Amino acid sequence: MSRQYETVIGLEVHVELATRTKIFCGCSTAFGGAPNTHTCPVCTGMPGSLPVLNKQVVEYAAAVGLATNCTITQNCKFDRKNYFYPDNPQNYQISQLYLPICRNGHVDIEVNGRKKSIGIHEIHMEEDAGKLVHDPATGNSLVDFNRSGVPLIEIVSEPDMRSADEVIAYLEKLRMIIQYLGASDCKLQEGSMRADVNLSVREVGTEEFGTRTEMKNLNSFSAIARAIEGETERQIDLIEDGGKVIQETRRWDDDKEYSYPMRSKEDAQDYRYFPEPDLVPIVISDEWLEEIRSRQPEFRDEKQARYKEEFGLPEYDIDIITSDKKLTDLFEACITLGAAPKEVSNWIMGDTMRLLKENEMEASDINFSPKHLVDMIRMIESGAINRKVAKKVFEAIFKDDADPEVYVEENGLKTVNDEGALRKVIEEIVENNPKSVEDYKAGKKKAMGFFVGQTMRAMKGKADPAMVNQILKEILD
Repeated sequence: MSRQYETVIGLEVHVELATRTKIFCGCSTAFGGAPNTHTCPVCTGMPGSLPVLNKQVVEYAAAVGLATNCTITQNCKFDRKNYFYPDNPQNYQISQLYLPICRNGHVDIEVNGRKKSIGIHEIHMEEDAGKLVHDPATGNSLVDFNRSGVPLIEIVSEPDMRSADEVIAYLEKLRMIIQYLGASDCKLQEGSMRADVNLSVREVGTEEFGTRTEMKNLNSFSAIARAIEGETERQIDLIEDGGKVIQETRRWDDDKEYSYPMRSKEDAQDYRYFPEPDLVPIVISDEWLEEIRSRQPEFRDEKQARYKEEFGLPEYDIDIITSDKKLTDLFEACITLGAAPKEVSNWIMGDTMRLLKENEMEASDINFSPKHLVDMIRMIESGAINRKVAKKVFEAIFKDDADPEVYVEENGLKTVNDEGALRKVIEEIVENNPKSVEDYKAGKKKAMGFFVGQTMRAMKGKADPAMVNQILKEILD
């Protein structure tokens, strides 16, 4: 009988914090920018330059810790992690080893209807390294220090996950919490959220962990899922063939769907951690911690319960709207401006989601003003435009944040409410289609749809559908 295996997974998630300046200097953290333009003596590691801690980094780290049920270390400090790598300008990284700011937390996930708690071992603050840019034409590697010194938190989970589905659920939960806090945009494609996967396999029923490997270079949820499946398979095949899994760091190639070794952990270097001599310890007073706690937002679970009770929305709507902080902000802004909750929800779930997908955009890329969506909804309600025209108007709002009233006026899209003109067009259509009149009289429902369609076409979609139906019934009956 073949042996059964289970996968054991723990994650190290790095999140770039949404501060405007770096962790130990005043340089910009903006993504992009010409290479080495967001730099100064501190973040390029010049001798004699001294770090000064950015207070906002501590507040964001503590806020994430509170939201993930961690204990906050109110007396914590930084440590120096020594290693040489070309993108590491000082030849050390300022991090936290002995007293990380957050410890012993958990987040709750749900996979296939089963709830599970994933432990968080610790969250610590540290600085990011620069970026190596490899030039295939010359074979040279260039260093861009713009990212050097960008503030990070590293969230280290317990090895509590057993499948790719659980890993994705955990990452989505983390991303949601951090986005709701405004602590990071968590864009995987821009590297502001990165996950390293520690994975081992063991026979079902055994207590002892297998030998783990660490996988890097994972920049999308789908790549993480594929890497987990691929590495699980590789380790099981190796064990089944009588081989041994080596503890090492592996790099996942998503195009080839294969991982290959980067460096062995057997001879992992000693980082010679010691307390960072250039920074004083951090003391988080009870008052300061309370202040951070009092600023915690309403998170997804709370919003879901409130939307159901306050607005009576279906659960399907609520799930989609609360799936991204940007969507909840848009929804709530429209409600504040007086729009009906279900109407706003329909526009978010229908056309907004469709256009995001068609344009390969994320919800965070939405840049139209809630006022323009509300103005358009009011135009539908007043009969100034019909729903067919509204779809066209909304595309202009979505794309260019167009003012709906101006757009409708300039493009001649206003609903025709002139009953006399409309009656004339309908009489002509009825006269020209005697066969369809016979079908209507014979009780064929499709005939009515045909007449409505012909009228709307003749009116270029600008007729009031209710008026069209009313006049048609009068004439045909």
